[in-house]
Amino acid sequence: MNCAAPGFYDVVVAGGGIVGATCALACAQSGLRTALVEREFPGCGATAAGMGHIVVMDDSEAQFALTRRSQQLWHGMSASLPTSAEFEARGTIWVAADEEEMAEAARKHAFLQDRGVPSELLSARELAMHEPNLRHGLAGGLLVPEDAVVFPPVVARHLVGQLRSYDADVIQSRAVLHLKDGEVILDDGTQLRAPRLVNAMGADAAACTPGIPVRKRKGHLAITDRYLGFAHHQLVELGYLKSAHSTTTDSVAFNVQPRQTGQILIGSSRQYGNEDSAVNQEILSAMLNRAEHYMPAIGSLSVIRVWAGFRAATPDKLPLIGPVPGDSTLWLATGHEGLGITTALATAELLIAAFTQKTPSIPLEPYLPARFESQSSIETELHQEIS
Repeated sequence: MNCAAPGFYDVVVAGGGIVGATCALACAQSGLRTALVEREFPGCGATAAGMGHIVVMDDSEAQFALTRRSQQLWHGMSASLPTSAEFEARGTIWVAADEEEMAEAARKHAFLQDRGVPSELLSARELAMHEPNLRHGLAGGLLVPEDAVVFPPVVARHLVGQLRSYDADVIQSRAVLHLKDGEVILDDGTQLRAPRLVNAMGADAAACTPGIPVRKRKGHLAITDRYLGFAHHQLVELGYLKSAHSTTTDSVAFNVQPRQTGQILIGSSRQYGNEDSAVNQEILSAMLNRAEHYMPAIGSLSVIRVWAGFRAATPDKLPLIGPVPGDSTLWLATGHEGLGITTALATAELLIAAFTQKTPSIPLEPYLPARFESQSSIETELHQEIS
C-alpha cells in the first residue's frame, strides 16, 4: 500500500456521530492534539436517525449513573447550544396502561426519588389533563420533568465546529480500514498515528474491531406534518421496558415525541438480524398501530417521512467504554444502543478522565470492554470442565 506521510496526534477518534464528536471535543479541550475521522459527514448515521430523547433510565445502577450524569451535563451545556438544536426539557411521561404497569411506575418513582431525580406519579385524571389526546381508560403514569429532547445532527455539527476552533483536524468522507496498535489507515491510504485511538463508530464498530460484542439493532421512526399542541411531553408506554429487554425478537412500542416545529416523531421498533436499511412495512405498520392504540387521533395525522437506522447493541445493554484487551492504544466508545444521544456527554467525560488520569464523576468499571473478556473466560472454563 502506498500511504501518504503519517499524521501524528495524541488522540484519533473514528466516528463523527454524537458520541465521537463529544469524545473528540473533550480531548481537544483538554489540550490533546486530536483528529476526528468520519466516513460521511458529522452527525449522520444513528445520530441523524435517532429521536434525541435525553432520558434517565434505571435498568441497572450502572445505566442509571451514566444516563443521569449525562443528562446533568446536557442541562449544563444547553445554554450554549444553537437554537436550531431545539433543546427542550419537555419531560417524559411513562404511561401506565393498567394497574400492573402503575405498580412499575410507583417503583420507578421511588427509585428516582431515592437518587434525587424529580418525578411525579400521575393519576388517570392527571394524565388526561397533561395529555388530552391519550386514550381513555389508562391507569396513570409517571412524569420525569428533567428529561429533555434535542435535535441530534445539529448538535453533532455544532460540536465539530467547536472542535475545529481548537485546531483539531476533522477528516470527512474517508473510511477507516485499519484501527489498532496506534495506527489508523484510511481508504485513500492516509496514515494517522496516536498513542490513543478511539473507536466511536457505533453499529459499525465491530467492522474495525472484530470480536467486540456489538450487534446492529434496527429501528424505525416516522414524523408527521405540523400539529402544534397535539402532545406536550415525550410519551412512552411502560410496556416499552419489556420490549426493550428482548434481545432476540422483533418488537414495537408506543414512543411519541413532540418537536418544536409542531411535528410529532413516532417510534419505536427493535429488530435483530436485519441489516437491510430499507423500511420494513410490516414493522412500520405495527409501530403506527401501537401509537394509535395509545393516541387514537394520531391515526388522522399526516405522516410525511419514515426511515430506519441501526443502534449499536451489547448483550448487557451497557456501552463499551474503555481500552480493548490486548491493545493498549485502542479504546472503545460504542454499544450505547438507543441511549447514544443521552449518554454521549458522560461517555466523553469518562474517556477524558481516563486519558488524563483524573477521577471521573462516576466509576468507569461497569462499562469496560474487559467485562466480556472475563465472562468469556468463565464460560470457556465451565465448558472445559463439562467436557
